[in-house]
Amino acid sequence: LQLQACGGGLVQPGGSLRLSCASSGLTPDHHCIGWFRQAPGNGREGLAYFSSNGGRIDYAPAARGRFIISRDNAKDTVYLQLSGLKVEDTAVYYCATRDPKYYSCAGYTGYGHWGQGTQVTVSS
Repeated sequence: LQLQACGGGLVQPGGSLRLSCASSGLTPDHHCIGWFRQAPGNGREGLAYFSSNGGRIDYAPAARGRFIISRDNAKDTVYLQLSGLKVEDTAVYYCATRDPKYYSCAGYTGYGHWGQGTQVTVSS
C-alpha cells in the first residue's frame, strides 16, 4: 500500500498549484484519502478529505474556500487544487489513507502511509 504526493513547487502569493496523490495497493475498504500539511516547527494539519463511499468531501477551516479536493478514479489519483496561495501556506503537503475501521474521513487519527510529501513554497 503506497501513496505518493507530487506537484509542489515555488509559487508567488496569489498563485495556484495542483497537487496529485497517486495510490497503489489500496483495497475498497480504504475509502478515505486525506490531504495534510506540515510547516516548519508546526504539527501536521489536516486540510481536505475525500471518501470514495459516495464521494463525500470535507474541508478543514484552513482549506475551505481556497482548496479543492477531487478524485480521478481511472487514475487512482486524488488531487488538491490550491488557489489564492499565501506565504503561510508554505509547508510540506502529504496525502494519506485512513484505517478502514473509521467511517468518517475528516480528522487525523488513524491516517497513515504518508509517503514523502511535496514541498509548496509561497514567496515573492
